[in-house]
Amino acid sequence: MWGMNMGKTVVMTDSTVDLSKELIEKYDIEIIPLCIIMDDKSYFDGRDVTPEEIIEWSNKNKTTPKTSAAGIEEAIEHLKPHKEAGDDVLYIGISEDMSTTCNVVRLAASDLEYDRVFVINSMNLSTGIGLQVLRAAEMIKAGRSIEETYEAINAAREDVRASFVVDTLTFLARGGRCNAVTALLANTLQLKPRIEVKMGKMGVGTKYRGKTKKVLLNYVEDMKEDLLKADKTRVFVTYSVMDHDLVVPVVEYLKELNYFDEILETQAGGVITSHCGPATLGVLFYAK
Repeated sequence: MWGMNMGKTVVMTDSTVDLSKELIEKYDIEIIPLCIIMDDKSYFDGRDVTPEEIIEWSNKNKTTPKTSAAGIEEAIEHLKPHKEAGDDVLYIGISEDMSTTCNVVRLAASDLEYDRVFVINSMNLSTGIGLQVLRAAEMIKAGRSIEETYEAINAAREDVRASFVVDTLTFLARGGRCNAVTALLANTLQLKPRIEVKMGKMGVGTKYRGKTKKVLLNYVEDMKEDLLKADKTRVFVTYSVMDHDLVVPVVEYLKELNYFDEILETQAGGVITSHCGPATLGVLFYAK
């Protein structure tokens, strides 16, 4: 079905992956940016605008930025040099229920007549994608073929545990993902829902109540049983713009479990921030 590879294997993803610059460089990951639209101007996520600027703009304008999939020209620009070099490309993208970016990459590969591009719909977002990307990069580095890696990552997508607690429903309401009355009531009652990603879609789990610090600790404590049965390789603590003092107790709790080989902290990028707002925090890992 597939031809022989003459170059290297490249792991590619999109900017919703929410990996730190250090991790992107360490694992040699290539990023295709999604777009963030503010005041009818389009900005590349991670390049042209910061999460802090997005929060500031959103609060000032009482709305959220619009976000859009990567453009086909951008995808072609990323793929073309790899076709010319004879590389294989493994692309792992944001859930197809949330964005058409995976399909944009397929179309770009088709336009280039490039049959060495393998596209995986992560069925996830943020470091729920990041977990898959790092696992894929490690498999490639260990000498596994792109076909083996593609099959393994694809098969384990449902093992990713991705959830996060939203501090305020205001941003989800502004973006039309939540009823404004529900958001007002939740904010008045200090309710902070746990959002869970399952089969590529977001749903509401436990609704916590109280101050952010207490809620975040309750959230991670509720996961103790699942955390202690997880794949030990790594766990992510990923958060949007917030006081880092609120993140520390969550990281400390994970350290005290003395279970994971690696506890990684990353800040959410522009797309996730646009939809979830500030002080959103998630703990993400692979189940065994």
